Amino acid sequence: MKNPLEDTLFKRLFLLMWVALVVSHLAGFLSVQELMGPPPDGMPHEAGMPPMPSLPPMGGPGMDRPPDGGPPDDSPLGRWLWIDYLVRGLVIGGAAWIGARWLSTPMRQLADASRALAQAMGSQRPAPTLDETQGTLEVRRTAEVFNAMSRRLHEQFSAQALLMAAISHDLRTPLSRLRLRLEHMEPNAHTERSINDVREMDQLIASVLEMMQLNHEAAAEPQRVDLRALVQSLADDLAEQGHAVTLQNAEATEPAVVPGQPAALNRVVANLLSNAIRHGGSADISVQVQADRVQLLIDDRGPGIPADQLESVFQPFYRVDTSRSKQTGGTGLGLYIARDLARRHGGQLTLANRKGGGLRAELLLPLKESAGSGVA
Repeated sequence: MKNPLEDTLFKRLFLLMWVALVVSHLAGFLSVQELMGPPPDGMPHEAGMPPMPSLPPMGGPGMDRPPDGGPPDDSPLGRWLWIDYLVRGLVIGGAAWIGARWLSTPMRQLADASRALAQAMGSQRPAPTLDETQGTLEVRRTAEVFNAMSRRLHEQFSAQALLMAAISHDLRTPLSRLRLRLEHMEPNAHTERSINDVREMDQLIASVLEMMQLNHEAAAEPQRVDLRALVQSLADDLAEQGHAVTLQNAEATEPAVVPGQPAALNRVVANLLSNAIRHGGSADISVQVQADRVQLLIDDRGPGIPADQLESVFQPFYRVDTSRSKQTGGTGLGLYIARDLARRHGGQLTLANRKGGGLRAELLLPLKESAGSGVA
């Protein structure tokens, strides 16, 4: 049985409406009385005062009405009547605005918590919770259900991530033994293909383990990272290896400092550069500091990607050219990891075909930590 003294949404709405009605009546009555002023000399006080306002007004001494029974617009009391309506409307409108803010606060809190829950899933950050002791009965029950759901989802995602990491780790030992046995067998076409298959599996497992490690690092406390210096370092390393990598405005001294994890951001840029070199043969890099964000552009001179697959390539294990081996085409996790890490930093990663040929990767990162980023 419900407690009759329980704080419910109905009681709050009833109280708000009752207070707004009483205050609007009093405000309308006092406003009209103040405008009418004191009664003339020799006139009884009651004759100069309007009746207590009501909706609709019922008339009173001295209130003349037109023949059709409409409101006395041309009389002084008729003008005061409209002032009375105006005052009441303002009071009720203000009460409605305050009440809407008051009653919608739990919904805003639930929306913020849901947004934070979406960011926390799949990472090592704790799941958000709502206060189960504040608000009406309906709000407290909603908070209890949300907290239970949040805990359950976080437990399931953590268990799945742990299981995937454990399986990936444990598979590497038998795969290594299998590869060693194949390498000691008499070389032929079958053993060579088998060795390549084992290497591909080992590379895929390494990518999964790396993704788990980066997810854990991205959930740590953010640091100040100079993206321009990070890109310069990666470009220099690739240039020393003989790759065609150019950095525009390399002499720029303006820092491009963003909040985030150095290892995670390094992986994002490294994956994009690796794709540009592997599929386009070169990488032209540009770093620009804008009003509230940093823009990183990486252009290549490759064949590009079909327009209908520009978003599909961000799916895990998706490859445009499935005829190529994983040594030449990759495992299909690079772009998925890059976009996931970029979003955890409050950024955006998109791909677009260039008009002159080739592909452009655009990475946008906020200069300040955003509310919805996963690096909080």
